[in-house]
Amino acid sequence: MPVSPNQGSTGGGDAVTLTGSHFTGTTGVRYGSRPATSFTVVNDTTLATITPSGHGAVPVSVTTPGGTGVVGTFYYLPPPVIRLVPPPAGPLAGGNTVILTGLGLYTTSEVRFGTQIAEFTVDSDGQLTVTVPAAISAGPVAVTVRARGGIADTVTYTYLDPPSVTVITLDSGPVDGGDLVVITGTAFFYTTSVTFDGVPVLSYRIASDTEINALVPAGALGPADVSVTTLGGTTTAPGAYTYLSRFAVLGGASVTNTGLTTITGDLGVSPGVSITGFPPGQVNGTIHTADADAVAAHADLIATYDNAVSQTPDASISGDLGGLTLTPGVYNAASSIGLTGTLTLDALGDRNATWIFQIGSTLTTATASSVLLINGATARNVLWLVGSSATLGTGTALAGRVLAQISITVTAGATVNGQTLARDGSVTLDTNSVTRPW
Repeated sequence: MPVSPNQGSTGGGDAVTLTGSHFTGTTGVRYGSRPATSFTVVNDTTLATITPSGHGAVPVSVTTPGGTGVVGTFYYLPPPVIRLVPPPAGPLAGGNTVILTGLGLYTTSEVRFGTQIAEFTVDSDGQLTVTVPAAISAGPVAVTVRARGGIADTVTYTYLDPPSVTVITLDSGPVDGGDLVVITGTAFFYTTSVTFDGVPVLSYRIASDTEINALVPAGALGPADVSVTTLGGTTTAPGAYTYLSRFAVLGGASVTNTGLTTITGDLGVSPGVSITGFPPGQVNGTIHTADADAVAAHADLIATYDNAVSQTPDASISGDLGGLTLTPGVYNAASSIGLTGTLTLDALGDRNATWIFQIGSTLTTATASSVLLINGATARNVLWLVGSSATLGTGTALAGRVLAQISITVTAGATVNGQTLARDGSVTLDTNSVTRPW
């Protein structure tokens, strides 16, 4: 090729080699009407030149003592123009593919992300496919494309840290799903999916780089892993959310009722098969007699009890809890516990705060006793683990999930904001209100 390369920037400054004959003694080189910025006679057949600025296709002429002749054509190319097809971000490790579109890309010779050289493929004059290189730290970098027409550096790409999950509020809810939870963490802006045990949430909203609001999908009883995937990667918080049973009342041997009891939630028995007193009792849910749901709930009762009772106590309790204010923790009683008056549970502003009461023998509440929840405390996060049987006195207003090894007796007029779950024995009701707290 007599002009090599035969393309270059409109701004000039390109090194171009001219090949021909009789170049010795050359006195001038022109690109169109403009003289070359510089030229050097390498030998009689070769000239090394630097292009001036220009536009379009121009003849390249050489003047020697013997005259002037045109050796070829040089094509001035405009600088490339680039746009980054979304998404404009990705992981620190790179390796993902992005598409650059624009103009003047056919002669691309180099693509950089910051200072890092990227591999690329020229798809057409209007498109490049680029493999993003790795970066050392998160943050925005300029994407630079070098072509014969010049350099384009108008695009920014952002390297992202992987996300992290620190807490989920509320961190438990029904197996049916549907709860709105707040996921707190970092690097959430470019979130692409949120899953609970691999199941996509019903919907989610990126409230900020540190907060996602999500509607929980249905799941299986027990703990579930919560995963957040962003353009920067995926993080999984093992067992960060717990799916809770639909049951408000569950007996191991039987459930009996007298009077106009109202149950909000499911009612069941397993492995026993006896449920009596409904009606006149009313169940705002489903009645399960040793069916698959009741069997699963009974198994979950055992697993939940065993897990909670094995936790290391934070403090010991004894006697009567009336008049006390307790902050979140695991409380252990070697034998029986009573409640006369009001027990206050103070969450200190933490809606995930939990209380576990490990009671070695019986739980007995006096007439008109109550549990008061304050500062964000929720009944779903209060566990009463009763080593034998629980008796809730007349007019008691209890909050929490009562898990008894043997039986639970709820006397006339008592209300439970929670669950009454008896592993081996019976749940006995008498004109009560039991409301599942989720």
